[in-house]
Amino acid sequence: MYLRKKRAWLKMREERKDEKMKVAIGGQGSAFLLKETVKKYLEENGYEIFDVGQTRPEDDAFCFLDTVKGVAEKLLRGQCERGIVMCGSGAGVSLAANKIKGIYCVPCESIFTATRIYTFNRANVMAMGAMVVTPEKACEMARAFLMSTCQGDALKYIQRVEEQYFK
Repeated sequence: MYLRKKRAWLKMREERKDEKMKVAIGGQGSAFLLKETVKKYLEENGYEIFDVGQTRPEDDAFCFLDTVKGVAEKLLRGQCERGIVMCGSGAGVSLAANKIKGIYCVPCESIFTATRIYTFNRANVMAMGAMVVTPEKACEMARAFLMSTCQGDALKYIQRVEEQYFK
């Protein structure tokens, strides 16, 4: 069933080539300023951004799990094509995101990895850590992730294992 949805999504994306890519983005606490920087950069470069993260720096009641849930819901409902989640290290949001069926998240610390996670693994969410990457590098990584195209067949193997053992 997931492959049918994926094929439908690819066809829909092909039909909407000229439209802005829709991206869900979220960050909390220590990643608030990084999220705001990446969000502004992506908007200036033609992406349509759905910010589901913390909206005010003083809102410390916002949990990183809320960020992950918001991004995942946007992707699973087909409202966004890819997502970016941020916390202090990128590890917490990545672990939480990967608990959700249909979400494939990889924490990134380099432009090389940011490009590869979609190209060869079809990860639909990238995680970053505000204490790990600079704002400039985070912007470059986000753009690399969003501009990458899929070349691998890893998703069908991931799905087969997931159906048998996980989530």
